[in-house]
Amino acid sequence: MSKTALITGATQGIGACIAKRLAEDGFNIAINCRSEQEKENGGLAVQEACRAFGVEAECFIASVSDFAACGEMAAAVKERFGSIDVLVNNAGVTKDGLIARMTEEQFDFVANVNYKGVFNMIRHVTPVMMKQRSGRIINVTSVAGLYGNAGQLNYSASKAGVIGMTLTAAKELGPRNINVNAVAPGFIETPMTDVLDEKYKEEVKAQIPLRRFGKPEEIAGAVSFLAGKDSAYISGQVLVIDGAMPM
Repeated sequence: MSKTALITGATQGIGACIAKRLAEDGFNIAINCRSEQEKENGGLAVQEACRAFGVEAECFIASVSDFAACGEMAAAVKERFGSIDVLVNNAGVTKDGLIARMTEEQFDFVANVNYKGVFNMIRHVTPVMMKQRSGRIINVTSVAGLYGNAGQLNYSASKAGVIGMTLTAAKELGPRNINVNAVAPGFIETPMTDVLDEKYKEEVKAQIPLRRFGKPEEIAGAVSFLAGKDSAYISGQVLVIDGAMPM
């Protein structure tokens, strides 16, 4: 039976690249979309791109910040494909601001998606993997969660929290043959970085030893490795992918 990967936030950017790479690897793909509109404006294109590799792929609508909706999605994916072998927690948002001006709404919005959303998905997918006695959970965090970043208290805190969940889940779930790891990207060419000022982007690149931003495909390659057989004895790790960027 083919294995199945469920990827949150998979309609664009890094998530879409991960979905297509895992489809190329032979996984059936469950594409999480936040809304019907997001499905129409990106999810269906990713679905067809995945199917082009000869696997099954389908969109599932749920906001990862909604605990009950995540449970319903996990059940629907299990019923549709028969298993959930890989969970990639990729969904993420930003709402930047300096500490002295950050609102409760800004903090809660980011925390609910980036941090609580990861808990929601792990909580509902874990019982499926425990019953299978196998699984891989890969959390997309950020170098901001390791080193902090001015103007991103909410984002940095949420991503640091994901690292804590990764380490704890690896210890708890290891006896059930479930590997839990994280990837921590630096500056990657995505819609999130496209909106940055060009002068600022050049200044950042000058500080990166590789002198460029990463590509979504390079993150997808790392996820592919962590989802594959060659990483069977790797768990509880945070793989930093930042071009040796100092923080």
